[in-house]
Amino acid sequence: MTDEPSVPVRVTPGTLFRGFLLIGVSGFGGVMPFAHRMLVEHHRWLTEREFTQALSLSQFLPGPNITNLCVIVGRRFQGTLGAVAATVGLLLPPLVIVLILATLFAQFAHIDAVRGACNGVSAAASGLILSVAFKMTRPIRRQPLQLCIAAITFVAIALARTPLLWTLAVVAPVSIGIAWWARAR
Repeated sequence: MTDEPSVPVRVTPGTLFRGFLLIGVSGFGGVMPFAHRMLVEHHRWLTEREFTQALSLSQFLPGPNITNLCVIVGRRFQGTLGAVAATVGLLLPPLVIVLILATLFAQFAHIDAVRGACNGVSAAASGLILSVAFKMTRPIRRQPLQLCIAAITFVAIALARTPLLWTLAVVAPVSIGIAWWARAR
């Protein structure tokens, strides 16, 4: 890959749609390597440097990085229409797959094996969430006040079933205050 400026390329809205459609079909989440391959290696719409710059901006903006990237790339080549074409291409396959799975689930939810499979998936998803939560506590594991805030938040939301918005309205300012206080010491 070169760092030379990319040669002006004619990219149509249809081409953007098809390119990002293939990325969307590639998987749920974790499709950035497919985007890199399509944009930089296969179609050569972007240089390595341009891709890195677009990705950096995508990470800075709110929302999923890949969605932000497809808006940036689509807009670069075809303005608003290109951004829409790329975004629809990216999001259409997962939407269709989820709708099909939801329809199938609605048809077969009464079957014990299907309910059991869903319970198994729920248990696995819960385990993944807990695993991520434990990894996220590593930076604060030597900060007992922050660990206490995390525990209080867990109890409030998971056990006491306090609404998330109310819990965050109380806990977030307290946590920020504790972090500022700890830094100032």
